[in-house]
Amino acid sequence: MRVDMPKISKQARITKNETETQIYGVPAVERAIKLLRSISEGESIANLSHAAKLLGINRTTLIRLLASLEAGRFVEKKPYGVGYQIGPGLIGVAAQTFMSRDLSQTALPYLIMLSETYGLSAHLGILEGRDVLYLLRQVPNVFRASAIRVGSRLPAHATTMGRIILAYLPERDVRSLFAGADLTPVTESTATRIDDLIAQIAQDRQIGLAWSASYYEPGVDSFAAPIFDHSGLVVAAINISGPEAAFSIEGGKRARIGESLRRAAMDISERLGFVPNGRSHYSLEGTLA
Repeated sequence: MRVDMPKISKQARITKNETETQIYGVPAVERAIKLLRSISEGESIANLSHAAKLLGINRTTLIRLLASLEAGRFVEKKPYGVGYQIGPGLIGVAAQTFMSRDLSQTALPYLIMLSETYGLSAHLGILEGRDVLYLLRQVPNVFRASAIRVGSRLPAHATTMGRIILAYLPERDVRSLFAGADLTPVTESTATRIDDLIAQIAQDRQIGLAWSASYYEPGVDSFAAPIFDHSGLVVAAINISGPEAAFSIEGGKRARIGESLRRAAMDISERLGFVPNGRSHYSLEGTLA
């Protein structure tokens, strides 16, 4: 016998969603979201008592929320007049999110092309603090394909993608980034002193690529190339890696892989709005032999 299930009205579904929100929601987060939305819509929060009443938030709680958000640079005091405006911290998070989406979509076809052409693993990564955060991974169906997963973090000073991004930052920024930090060695080829790292990335920049011969993992070689945005700033890197035998110098194979990677990185950069200025072609013949 068929039993007809009762239909759930739209109002009942809304009530159910509201109930779930009440059960699982975090009041402090909800209040912070409400406050940020209010400021983004033009409410200056100049009068705390009025803003607290408008938002339905206790005045003391509002003051604490503003202090926390200001510390994180999600809001900031207006440079002229009174009240608050959205800060560079929140703007930066939003910009990075959209940039990462656009970057990933643009880079993926090139990673697929590189991986399929050479039967090697290809990745896209960005600098997060002193680490490289992996955003994309394209691997061939072969033995010893990269085991690195999307979301993995590896030390920037010890990896090709990290080195090539650092290579295009001002030296003072690199020194500041690693000030007081231990440059932990991964292999005997890892730079463990800041001066050694500066010298290494200077060479990477001169070549236009970062090269690793078992620098991170024995028996695995890698190239990395920088990605630039419309303003000319380095925002990411792509690499290609695999067994050292695949990067043989015989017949110029290593140089061809490096050139293909460099061209792919430049194409991605140009699609992000980058306009090359000066020398954009690097001859690898002999340099990496």
